[in-house]
Amino acid sequence: MRAEATQRVALVFSLFDANGNGVLDAEDFTLMGDRVVAVASESDQAAKDAMRAAFHRYWTTLLTELDADGDGTISFDEFAACVLSPERFDDTVAEFAVSLAALGDPDGDGRIERPLFVALMTAIGFARDNIDDLFDAFGPDVTDQVLVTTWVEAIKDYYAPHKAGIAADLLVPGLATSA
Repeated sequence: MRAEATQRVALVFSLFDANGNGVLDAEDFTLMGDRVVAVASESDQAAKDAMRAAFHRYWTTLLTELDADGDGTISFDEFAACVLSPERFDDTVAEFAVSLAALGDPDGDGRIERPLFVALMTAIGFARDNIDDLFDAFGPDVTDQVLVTTWVEAIKDYYAPHKAGIAADLLVPGLATSA
């Protein structure tokens, strides 16, 4: 596994630990889903429900696939295992990526405006400077929008253990990228 992937996993684990108890549990994914949906005021109820369902699936996949000790929580070591075998998690990440990007595109034009992108990524817990760097790396058009498909692919890349120098590395403080 690439060092960049390990750093990405450590960051997302810390963000998903929404209640701050040091492990991932069902409450974390409910809290995170609620925070993300709350900033998507222009999105329709179906998109909001899909996002909550994606967070729920994310949690149930983690629990089913990674809870090695059967305690109903996911430790960092258990979570890191998803990067070691991403095929166990690809469909869940894809659903999450599509649902999150759909919240960012409430008018369905296939583009995400910077303010909503920033709001969604901030609700997840990423740092503002890193969010802006990522958005800029996506190559926004003259109206300061990026393609939904670009964001979806970046989310999938974030979980790929063999990838380095990707745009999503910009989300990890101190991790340089050539994207």
